[in-house]
Amino acid sequence: MRVTVDVKGEGSHELELEEVATDAPEPTYADLLRAVDLSPHEVSVLVDGRPVPEDQPVESERVTVLRLIKGG
Repeated sequence: MRVTVDVKGEGSHELELEEVATDAPEPTYADLLRAVDLSPHEVSVLVDGRPVPEDQPVESERVTVLRLIKGG
C-alpha cells in the first residue's frame, strides 16, 4: 500500500508500506516516522484529524505529522 506522509510545514513523502516494515507483523506509524527521519518523541501523528498511537498498525493511506519540537 502506498502511504502519503504529510509533514506540516515541511512537505509530503510517498512511501510504500512494504518497504518501511520492520520485524513487526504489520508496519506501524512509528515505522513511517522512521522512514522520514522523525522521532515519535517530537511529533504527533494524525489520521483524519485525530491522533493515533505510533505503535498502532498503519490503516490509512494518508497521514499528517505535526512537529511538536523543532530546532536545537
